Amino acid sequence: MRRTPTMKDVARAAGVSVMTVSRAFKRDTSVGEETRKRIHAAADDLGYVFDSMAANLRSQRSHFVAVTIPSLNNANFAATVEAMTARLGAAGYQVLLGHTGYDILREEELIAEFLSRRPEAVIVTGGRHTPRARSLLSNAGVPVVETWDLPDDPIGHVVGFSNAACMDLLVDHLAGQGYVRIAFIGGDAGGDTRGADRRRGFVAAMQARGLDATRLIRAGQPPISMHEGAAAMAYLLDKAPDTEAVICVSDLSAFGALTECQRRGVSVPDDIAIAGFGAYDIAGICVPTLTTVDPCPAQIGDRAADLVLTLIETPGGPAVARIEPVLKIGQSTTRDP
Repeated sequence: MRRTPTMKDVARAAGVSVMTVSRAFKRDTSVGEETRKRIHAAADDLGYVFDSMAANLRSQRSHFVAVTIPSLNNANFAATVEAMTARLGAAGYQVLLGHTGYDILREEELIAEFLSRRPEAVIVTGGRHTPRARSLLSNAGVPVVETWDLPDDPIGHVVGFSNAACMDLLVDHLAGQGYVRIAFIGGDAGGDTRGADRRRGFVAAMQARGLDATRLIRAGQPPISMHEGAAAMAYLLDKAPDTEAVICVSDLSAFGALTECQRRGVSVPDDIAIAGFGAYDIAGICVPTLTTVDPCPAQIGDRAADLVLTLIETPGGPAVARIEPVLKIGQSTTRDP
């Protein structure tokens, strides 16, 4: 069996010391670029792979940040992780990503597994967790950042916004257009706490304006698909045909609702207005374009990464970075004068 190449072999081939090889793989600035290239070329020729695990044990640094997200196919979460990864990667850190599937018990398992690997920091999506998960994060001894939310009782640091308050933007817009009988689709399943917050925010915004807030339509388990949005809209049109406008928990469900209206010959927005959440690409290219709320997902990723990098170097007290979502008015809610 062929012998596995060692760091000593790379050092001999590159004409440098073993210590220089180690520093080159750690991106140590004391190693010149030409020397680094020569070392990496020698390693490639020999088939050598740097043992970062052993190096991390010696230095007590893992150089990775653990991140949990609820969905892998959600464009907004993807944008957050992409921005986060780019910012952390430029600083020499890697992201270890965990998929919770909107399941807080699964999140608890992932947090326990991540902490056993000694991450430099933990970034989680949302502000609601199991008691054990909260305990694990509270006692992790590393920076913990909750994102995509403004929890009432944050564990440590927060980069997010109020999902409930976003609904006030949409209700205010619709009421300003003269819509009174407004419904809400989604946010009824326990796993999607942010969707539930939007539903709660819708009710509060409607009641604050003296409007009926009882037109709440179930849409199933998260993430709500276009198909489920269409089914919910069909139910709404059958059961409450006098509804003037509907806010959907996401743009995908809103697009499904829009297609159901088109199948039935229901004009949007003349017969019924439709709004969503998320500012997905589909909101800007469908006909009519959708009114939505942009939660600025890349900004969440950038600011969470910046906060983590600052806290790793200089630990500090709890910080809250508020993101300001933006109302984007489309054709789906704008009545002709």
